Amino acid sequence: MTTTLSQTPSPCRTVSAEEIAFYDEHGWVKLRGFLRPAIVQALLDRGIMLMGEDGASNEDFGIRQPYFNPFPCGGLDVPELKALLIAVAENAKLLMNRKCGTGVRYFFDTFVPKLPAGKASARGGNGPTSFHQDFITFAMDRSGGMQFWIPLQPCGPEKGTMSFINGSHKMGVLGNYTAYEGRDITEVWPELLDLEVSEPMTYELGDVTVHNHLTVHGAGANLSDTPRWALITSMLPADAHWNGAPPEAFDPSHLKPYQLLDEDRFPTLARGSD
Repeated sequence: MTTTLSQTPSPCRTVSAEEIAFYDEHGWVKLRGFLRPAIVQALLDRGIMLMGEDGASNEDFGIRQPYFNPFPCGGLDVPELKALLIAVAENAKLLMNRKCGTGVRYFFDTFVPKLPAGKASARGGNGPTSFHQDFITFAMDRSGGMQFWIPLQPCGPEKGTMSFINGSHKMGVLGNYTAYEGRDITEVWPELLDLEVSEPMTYELGDVTVHNHLTVHGAGANLSDTPRWALITSMLPADAHWNGAPPEAFDPSHLKPYQLLDEDRFPTLARGSD
């Protein structure tokens, strides 16, 4: 029987003080057993319903890239998913750990199946993920946001899971990877070579990693013969403004430069302190 998200109670646990400290120091953290297995199965069921078993049978919505085949999950428009996103935002607030108690704003969610490297793909999405930062593509005026990377099946390095450069979030904005002229980020910023690189992640069902939008990360190719199913949900500080630059992640035509993101499209899911 297909699992539905509405059949599950609390969608996730609360991050610990030790996990918050690790995230602050390293720019990422692995949350073991963060999600209930039933939630993960429900997300996978939805992904397969929208994209097919192969992770590549979805409708084309205009975005193609080499790292994975993205497709919107539909989060806030799916009542069963909204509770999960609210719970994720509450944990993002704890990880953000702002002294002023700033809330957390929803940014986006998307399925990101990495397709097998050994199979031809008209959609792309079957290559390795170059080391990069996420922040520069979002056109926000401040940092502090983060990605919750949710594997939808147990997986390890053979599937093309991520590695993180520890502490790289403390180096600030390192530029857009498209401006590196084909070079690796460590060639442009050799200072990164002085930092430790985590092992590629291995996930059990319910494990999640969270990384700061400034944390440099990358992944190998998917060397298996099936998709690496995962979902990303991205959260921002509630006080984030669009900086006026052309973003890759959303349509800013409804905004003015340096305008606070609007509640209709980017609602605050975790409120700040009064």
